[in-house]
Amino acid sequence: MIDYRSVLSLMGTVLIGLSVTLLIPLTIAIFTASDIAVFFVTIVIFLVIGSLCAGFKEAPEIGIREGFLFVMLTWLVVAIMGAIPYVLAGRGTVALPVNAFFESMSGFTTTGATVMDKISLEFHSPAIMMWRQLTQWLGGMGIIVLAVAILPKLAVGGSQVIEAEAPGPSVERLEPRIVGTAQKLWIIYVGLTLLLVILLFSINIIGLDPKMNLYNAFAHAFSTMPTGGFSPLANGVAEFSPAVQWTIIPFMFLAGTNFALIWWVLNGDFSALKNREFIFYSVIILTGAVLVVVAIGSVMDLDLLETIRHSLFQTLSIITTTGFASADFTLWPGFALTIIFLLMFVGGCAGSTGGGIKVVRWYVGLKSIFRQLFTTVHPDAIKPLHMGAKIIEEDVISNIMTMILAYFSIFLLGTLFLQLDAFRVGHEFQSIELMSAVAATLGNIGPALGSFGPFNNYLELSRIGRFICTLLMWLGRLEIFTVLIVFTPAYWKR
Repeated sequence: MIDYRSVLSLMGTVLIGLSVTLLIPLTIAIFTASDIAVFFVTIVIFLVIGSLCAGFKEAPEIGIREGFLFVMLTWLVVAIMGAIPYVLAGRGTVALPVNAFFESMSGFTTTGATVMDKISLEFHSPAIMMWRQLTQWLGGMGIIVLAVAILPKLAVGGSQVIEAEAPGPSVERLEPRIVGTAQKLWIIYVGLTLLLVILLFSINIIGLDPKMNLYNAFAHAFSTMPTGGFSPLANGVAEFSPAVQWTIIPFMFLAGTNFALIWWVLNGDFSALKNREFIFYSVIILTGAVLVVVAIGSVMDLDLLETIRHSLFQTLSIITTTGFASADFTLWPGFALTIIFLLMFVGGCAGSTGGGIKVVRWYVGLKSIFRQLFTTVHPDAIKPLHMGAKIIEEDVISNIMTMILAYFSIFLLGTLFLQLDAFRVGHEFQSIELMSAVAATLGNIGPALGSFGPFNNYLELSRIGRFICTLLMWLGRLEIFTVLIVFTPAYWKR
């Protein structure tokens, strides 16, 4: 039988831990004298529900089935609980529960898609907008990874739950104990976030962009490192100077890189840069940026440096699933939009904060295809797949190919459901718009094409359509199987 008590107990511990993070927007609320009651009540709700769940007696060690249920349920409940401040504040479209749930799920899954009609610090309080940014930062490295890193109660069975949550085929351990690995990952994450805050605010201090005050520096660092894409400003990063955009570019690249690789490099092991996935990731980014330069350079009235900046920024933003926009790319030529749409299916590296299919899966998948072509001609040949000096196990290859197939199956089903829902309510969307909306939410990217472009929102979808996209974000962040496995008969059989 599934040990529900252990699952609820661990989930309650996570909710209690997250209540501490609400002190950040509460402090801002007190300082600005706005929405104080909203965050005070939210903290109380987190503590009460968390304490009730944590009161259940948990087993000394959880099994793999409890691990999947715990991760799946925790991400869902956290997104529901994270919607409370939007509803209590009662401002704009996010006051509606279905929209608040969408916005909260988009935040914690670092998607960056929005149903907020008025993105403004004048309409929404600074505390609400910082909570919106903070949800992305908390979800970027993973809520469960954070919990394992700082909560002793989750140390037992931590490997099970991190494997179920972490993006990518596997978790690369930085030391034997999974708790130590989780702590090191968060040290890198926090360090890069603070470094970006310092650099962004320095741009303000030296007079290159007066808009990049300390609040905006934190807000956009909280969105860059988790590859989120939210901004407290209506036009996001496009409202800032080129200096800000150039500063964000390398941090998007790092956010989409395997954090274990960053750890080894910081410790002097530069041979880690020979990692095949990292090289493939870099080549895809460079190729995509060059193609976009060619696509927009001959059509749009931009100088060469501006063309390179927009092309590199947007390519990185889409591949890493950050979802920022330096310009309204929906106005670019069709060839550029085709490239951007295709890049939505790439994703960051395994072990990064990026979403999507992941570069390593494409690398292994393509090598598997070429191997199949070879063995078709040479049926007696034995040709193992290598990633560098390491042989890739056949069950790993099978899992990767299954994941890619499942991903595109969900993409097609999601597109079909949105098409049927749009027909039901009489909305006329182009097929590419709905396809890109599904790709952007399932891949945790955020902005899509057409009506769902970087300076638009998802409000044109019906409530059912928005709910479908919310589920797609949840599925995408937990890489499909962590959610779907709980709904299979095999999961419930003893």
